[in-house]
Amino acid sequence: MQYKRILLKLSGEALMGERQYGIDPQRLKEYAKEIKEVVDKGIELAIVIGGGNIFRGVAGASNGMDRVQGDHMGMLATCINGLALQSALEDEGIYTRLQTAIEIKEMAEPYIKRRANRHLEKGRVVIFGAGTGNPYFTTDTAAVLRAIEVNADAILKGTRVDGIYNADPEKDKNAIKFDTITYKDVLNKGLKVMDMTAFTLSEENKLPIIVFDMNKKGNLLKLVSGEPIGTIVNQ
Repeated sequence: MQYKRILLKLSGEALMGERQYGIDPQRLKEYAKEIKEVVDKGIELAIVIGGGNIFRGVAGASNGMDRVQGDHMGMLATCINGLALQSALEDEGIYTRLQTAIEIKEMAEPYIKRRANRHLEKGRVVIFGAGTGNPYFTTDTAAVLRAIEVNADAILKGTRVDGIYNADPEKDKNAIKFDTITYKDVLNKGLKVMDMTAFTLSEENKLPIIVFDMNKKGNLLKLVSGEPIGTIVNQ
């Protein structure tokens, strides 16, 4: 296997499937099966999931809502998605723990670095909910932060496109895909990989980011097996 420990970043929108909002049980089941294939190979896996399928703090703020309140609502949305993903993974027989940056002790463990590492060492999938626990920070930033804290080998960002392009491939059929790209080139070309805070944190800690199509069956296992899937961002 190419990696021993990875952090998988999923957007909340990914869970919608073909729906306009909420959670598609079929998409959730598909993701759980993909994750099980990786875990069965002995890969230690942590997950950070967004909440945009339920509520997005920035959107709330643009409509006049207090940004801090909106971001708190977004944190709770990530916890809802985390619980749904935990249930789907356990249906596949995967031992899973949900840890949150805000205390919801009846439903999840509080985030404790050493406990998270211990779970990963025991082969459990750890889902990190509620972002960083702070407003104004995205789940992208939370993903990079947690990946650094648990010493992940790479961040795998699962999207609906198969990598990073010089233009939006869904709008421009002539868009060119990069197989590998440096942090500096991403910045110079103005490409949208992660928000600036997350991206800078990843660059400073020399943590590779791999953007790939999570919706294509088998891609996750191929990627961790060393096949050239998606786009790698590194030094």
